[in-house]
Amino acid sequence: MSAPRRGTPDFLLLFLTFSLVCFGLAFVFSASMAYEANPWHYALRHAIFIGIGTIAMFFCMNVDFRKFQKWVIPALFVVIFLLLLVPIIGKDVNGAKSWIKIGESFSVQPTEFAKLAVIIYLASIISKKGDRFQDFKRGLVPPLVVIGFICALIMLQPDLGSTMVLVLCAMLIIVVGGARLKHIFYLSAGGAVFLTLVGMIYYIAKDGNSHHFARFSAYMDPWADEKGSGFHLVQSLYAFGHGGLTGAGFGQSVQKLHYLPEAHNDFIFAIIGEELGFIGTSLFLLAYLAFLWRGLVVALRCQDTFGMLLGVGIVGMIGIQAFINMGGVTNTIPLTGVTLPLISYGGTSILTTLVGLGILLSISREYNKPEKERETKKRA
Repeated sequence: MSAPRRGTPDFLLLFLTFSLVCFGLAFVFSASMAYEANPWHYALRHAIFIGIGTIAMFFCMNVDFRKFQKWVIPALFVVIFLLLLVPIIGKDVNGAKSWIKIGESFSVQPTEFAKLAVIIYLASIISKKGDRFQDFKRGLVPPLVVIGFICALIMLQPDLGSTMVLVLCAMLIIVVGGARLKHIFYLSAGGAVFLTLVGMIYYIAKDGNSHHFARFSAYMDPWADEKGSGFHLVQSLYAFGHGGLTGAGFGQSVQKLHYLPEAHNDFIFAIIGEELGFIGTSLFLLAYLAFLWRGLVVALRCQDTFGMLLGVGIVGMIGIQAFINMGGVTNTIPLTGVTLPLISYGGTSILTTLVGLGILLSISREYNKPEKERETKKRA
């Protein structure tokens, strides 16, 4: 008996994905052209990872998403092993050991792999437990222990931004997965108290000199120390101000000329605002929201619980991280230093995001099956 035919991937999601990737590559070039003697240096490196990520995306798109449920435990162990290695052999960048260097030219960030692994793990365990997941001790606590352990490893680097993305994404999947709201409330309240106590102890131990507290102070008033802790934010806000309504024009940013650090990475949204202005940036945000909306539609149309939770988690990961990045750059929330998915420079980030989208496209093939096969399945 021949295997049932799979449906076609969601074309609109695929189109929006490649549109954003190409847009991101263009702005990585624009934002980084002044950093090296060769203006194409960072853009070419980014293009290599886009190529690898695209191949990985098409591979995942053609694999039945249910198979990822079988691979989740080995993947989780590999991620934990890599996170344990980071504090030992990791490369220190801007005060955080988040990278493992491979050769002279490339580095990987295991935290990015951890986000996707946790999403698959949570979707798998919740779908397997079913109604038993609503039991606090036997259903909710075991995955929380695993997530807490992974978050603790990430905070050893330390990487607060990625920890926030992972925790919020996990909470989203847990809520959608059917956890009782009173359990969520108790955990949120307990977590807030615990984090407050940890923050106070950390503040006392560091005598108030931690860069995390400096970032929070900069969020409250960037101009109070515009040459020190507030420098990044002040330069970012200058970029949006220079962009005005219609923008300075593609490639015409002033802030990328060594005024704004990490212009092609964490602060690429500021360069978009400067070069495209309010109108262009608004159109970009509409396209990004359309992409997230389409991904959510794909996830919620899936009749399989594992597939639905997996899709919601992937879209949540991208959406939450995008909000934290844009919010930090515009001083809406404190700056944490995470990339803008599909847009910012970063090999591990773009690779992991495209793999996640490949899985989401695989999920879309489930409800895009030929009509006759869907009807036959319903009658059966």
